[in-house]
Amino acid sequence: MKKSWLAGLLVSLFFVSIVLTACGSTEKSNGSDKKEFKYAMSGLYKPFNYKDNGKLAGFDVEIGEALAKKMGMKPVAVTNPWETLIQGLQAKKFDAILASMTVTDERKKSVNFTDTYYRSGAQIFVSKDNQSIKSVADLKGKKIGVVKASTYKELALQNTDKENVTEYDSDITALMDLPTGRLDAVITDQMVGLPIIKDGAIKIKDVGEPLSNDDQAIAVRKEDKQLLDKLNKALAEIIKDGTYEKISNKWFGRSILGD
Repeated sequence: MKKSWLAGLLVSLFFVSIVLTACGSTEKSNGSDKKEFKYAMSGLYKPFNYKDNGKLAGFDVEIGEALAKKMGMKPVAVTNPWETLIQGLQAKKFDAILASMTVTDERKKSVNFTDTYYRSGAQIFVSKDNQSIKSVADLKGKKIGVVKASTYKELALQNTDKENVTEYDSDITALMDLPTGRLDAVITDQMVGLPIIKDGAIKIKDVGEPLSNDDQAIAVRKEDKQLLDKLNKALAEIIKDGTYEKISNKWFGRSILGD
């Protein structure tokens, strides 16, 4: 009788152990589910992403927040040096790059891109009193400023000598050097310069037609197909329900999604 009772107890304990192990595994699995959407940017690209009283702000930041909400995740915006954003993504420091990154064939070798979340183009900016540069044809021999590791450097090198191209950590810093005469021109995204012209804080103007028309998209790791699909779905939803237009109007007075 005792043996029978003991055998029954052991069997019961065995099944309890299995159930507890299964529950623990479930809790662990749920705990490892991704609850945060961690997206990176330089934090030096006003009005898209920049520090305001120590806190990240800008168009990219708010688009990331809206996408996270649609995906049911907590938005976590972080900064990383622009020139190592892709390396940081591949090292899994963050989940995505939401940093006004232009889609290029070269970058596609390293990351996957979502659908376009805005369109812009490279624009020439000069000091407001500059009369010598009216178009791209006037850049030969001129001192041109660009952001490090950007596609604008290639455009500058196509139109002036290598020694005349100066790289900056920030577009704003480069644009500030125009009125001082340290630079003759800056090539950067037209969406960066136009709000500055409107604000009037830096005395600059845009000249000529845009040098390119660029698609900006969110970069994710090649293997992260699930996040790519979720982001594209969320992006379509914020465009459809008016959230995108509201954010865009706040920063630019119009939609910058393009056609």
